[in-house]
Amino acid sequence: MSWTRGSRAVLAVCVLLLTGSAGCGSGEAREDGTRHVPVGSLLEDREQEGRAYREVARQDAPGVGIEVQPGAAGGWDVRLTVRNFRFSPAGTAARAVAGHGLARLYVDGRPVARLRAPEYRLAERLVPRGTHRVTARLHADDGTVWAVDGTPVESTADITASEPGPGVTRGADGGR
Repeated sequence: MSWTRGSRAVLAVCVLLLTGSAGCGSGEAREDGTRHVPVGSLLEDREQEGRAYREVARQDAPGVGIEVQPGAAGGWDVRLTVRNFRFSPAGTAARAVAGHGLARLYVDGRPVARLRAPEYRLAERLVPRGTHRVTARLHADDGTVWAVDGTPVESTADITASEPGPGVTRGADGGR
């Protein structure tokens, strides 16, 4: 086998990659010896708060469903169902990992909470009398928005808050 100067350069690069002295184009080395592989591709499109969309293939994409019910003690009980997704605990590193992250909750397009679990109690004061849209949108831990075909991965529920009927007492937050 004959070696040329170009072959030696390639061999030197490979040795550096194996020893962890250099990064790799397909990911970066972590202390535990595993590699972090970039997930999806960033789009130029951004949500209303300026966060970029992270496009993933439909078959790999996380999904979310939302259910909102009046709470027994006032407020609203929000329950998310997710697929291909895990909620990351607080303090997780700010990088995108396939199928991991948090959900942001919006009422009428206004951000009201960051969720790291599938259940949440929405305060009565955040949902005044009338009909409202409650949206859960999935984000990667780096703050980007999971997206498929340029559309954010989210789910919306319409709810209607009304004044309590006769004989119903108001909670500490006021009425529904």
